[in-house]
Amino acid sequence: MRKKELSAIKLTHPWECIFDKHSKILILGSFPSPKSRQNGFYYGHPRNIFWQTLSSILGKPQPAADKKSKIAFLLENRIALWDVLYSCDIIGASDSAITNPIANKFKPLLHTSNISTIFTTGKKATELFQTLCANEVGINSIYLPSTSPANVKAHKSAEFLERWELVAAALENS
Repeated sequence: MRKKELSAIKLTHPWECIFDKHSKILILGSFPSPKSRQNGFYYGHPRNIFWQTLSSILGKPQPAADKKSKIAFLLENRIALWDVLYSCDIIGASDSAITNPIANKFKPLLHTSNISTIFTTGKKATELFQTLCANEVGINSIYLPSTSPANVKAHKSAEFLERWELVAAALENS
């Protein structure tokens, strides 16, 4: 029996950026995974450790699983959250399968907030931001290792936590 070949589907980002005028940093993924889209919010895969990692490096309790609690957690900590891409063609959840990427527009966001530092989660988000957005925005992003379940080996490394602690340092210094 042959494996069914999957084809890329054209998707548009389902959510707005989470931010307010007090936001100091912006954390960007590449594009929401199928599980996140199904669960209706950023980093919605049950094995993604984004929320656990963020609360740990900030020394704060992890927000409840509901969308409202996560938004409040971000805004209370002056964190904006979005993704690099507005739309793309993608197969499943694999960032390596992204084609025809169209970036979100970041200048309006930066003009209506106090964001001075941009972080990108994962190699693909970093590559996409540097290629499609950095010149327009005038800010390079800072790489953070992915919190995806696909990156589980890296989650246990010293570098993983060291990189994520840059988020806390950026908030303290802003």
